[in-house]
Amino acid sequence: QVQLVESGGGLVQAGGSLSLSCAASGSDFRFYAMAWYRQAPGKQRELVATINWDGSTNYADSVKGRFTISRDNAKNTVYLQMNSLKPEDTAVYYCNAKIRGSSWPGGSWGQGTQVTVSS
Repeated sequence: QVQLVESGGGLVQAGGSLSLSCAASGSDFRFYAMAWYRQAPGKQRELVATINWDGSTNYADSVKGRFTISRDNAKNTVYLQMNSLKPEDTAVYYCNAKIRGSSWPGGSWGQGTQVTVSS
C-alpha cells in the first residue's frame, strides 16, 4: 500500500486561499487514483475531490469553482488548491488513494491536516 503524508493546512480568513499537498511513497503513484476528503467536527467524512490516473477530476458541489485538485506524478504528490474559502470549509483534510478497480474511499489514508477558516 502507498503511504501518504499531508501538509499545508492552517488558519486563514474567509475569502482567503490555502494549498494542501499530499506526498506518496511506498508504491507506484501512477497506479493510484487520488482524493481529498474532509471531516468537520461532529460530521461524517465527506469526499471533496478526486483525480484519476488520466488527470480527470471530480468535485463535490460545495467546492466546485473554488477548489482545484492536481497531481504531479514525477513528484508523487497530489495537491488541493483552495480559494475563496468559507468558514464551512473548516475541517481536517485527508488524502486518500485507491488502486484501479476499487471503490472510494481507497485503503490508504494520510494523517490529516487541519484547515480553519475564520469569519
